[in-house]
Amino acid sequence: MALLRVMMAGICNTDLEIIKGYMNFRGVLGHEFVGLVEDGPTEWRHKRVVADINFACGSCPLCARQLGRHCFNRTVMGILGADGAFAEMIAVPVANLHLVPEAVSTDAAVFTEPLAAAFEILEQVHLQPGTEAVVLGDGKLGLLVAQVLHQAGAQVLAVGKHDDKLAVLRRHGIETCTLDRCGSANADVVVDASGSSKGFAAAVRMTRPRGTLVLKSTVAEPSQLNLAPLVINEITLVGSRCGRLAPALRALAQRRIDVASLISARFPLRDGEQALRAAASPGTLKVLLEITPAGTAATCA
Repeated sequence: MALLRVMMAGICNTDLEIIKGYMNFRGVLGHEFVGLVEDGPTEWRHKRVVADINFACGSCPLCARQLGRHCFNRTVMGILGADGAFAEMIAVPVANLHLVPEAVSTDAAVFTEPLAAAFEILEQVHLQPGTEAVVLGDGKLGLLVAQVLHQAGAQVLAVGKHDDKLAVLRRHGIETCTLDRCGSANADVVVDASGSSKGFAAAVRMTRPRGTLVLKSTVAEPSQLNLAPLVINEITLVGSRCGRLAPALRALAQRRIDVASLISARFPLRDGEQALRAAASPGTLKVLLEITPAGTAATCA
């Protein structure tokens, strides 16, 4: 294990859903973070790092197939059986560490984990150049997914409820539409990043027959699902969760993804409850928790 001093952490929708009861988690929240290695192997000490959030056993059949993110015995940072990064220090398996390139600011590096989740879609769904895709949801993840699919050559339409959030995408040449004006949009690939229990039904309606629906939302609220349209329209349903961090770090280093526009506010760790309330406020994007004292962070950012 390596002992990390957390520099910065981000609050995501999953954290807010856990507070409502998702996963029945008890412990320290937080899985989007950047830290400094305080103790561990010599080659890692004092390095600025991010980390895979799934702590795999390394010995089960899934681990043998390089599927540690789905390990039968895994714990998950701040989500399942392992404390998270809303703390001054955190212990992480050395195998999970990833060096943050010098070209990536600490603010940007906080987005590594959710950006990796966006890139995971490209590993699960084969996109031909020009594939028509709808991204439903204009929260943090939806804005990242839309950028990733756009750069992969898809013809993306981002659909959300907040025109000011969608404006982030329009600045990068991505078509957008508010839900009240284009609720009838449809495409061969639809990504539900709405973060709402009602988003699934809307996403199903937007998916063309024999299309692919990718589920990215984690929601504590139970919902009743009408699965008949999936059968009738022969829709392929893809659950999509965590992704590999390396593609995300490369994209951040090359400044191919706009994450700076997604930062709404920042708070010190001592104001964590206020930060969580701010993150849950309508219209808010990413809220950052500044954890390491500024003098220490300045030497490594």
